[in-house]
Amino acid sequence: MSFDLWLTFAAASTALALIPGPTVLLVLSYALSQGKRVAVASATGVAVGDLVAMSLSLAGLGALVLASATLFTVLKWAGPAYLVYLGVKLLQSPPSQGLDAMGAAKTVTGGGVFWHAAAVTALYP
Repeated sequence: MSFDLWLTFAAASTALALIPGPTVLLVLSYALSQGKRVAVASATGVAVGDLVAMSLSLAGLGALVLASATLFTVLKWAGPAYLVYLGVKLLQSPPSQGLDAMGAAKTVTGGGVFWHAAAVTALYP
């Protein structure tokens, strides 16, 4: 491999590594808004989600999706359909009271955060 090609690869890899993904943003948002206990639960959920995704990949799920055009198409359209569902749900929700509603926000449990982080991590492509 030439030095120019290696340098380009290293620069691209560094740039991609510095961009936070959804799990990093999820853990940071929980840590800043809820504190250390919930941040530890979210980080543990991320680790479990990574374990699930890795195990499914090692079990051959990626090869199965690659071999089945129908399954790939279903998975390809399930993500956008879910995002449309979330958007419609958000549009139908009542408006909040702005910053006054921040103080009345519901408390978050460590278990709920754990499962939320695990699901976000395991389902992120």
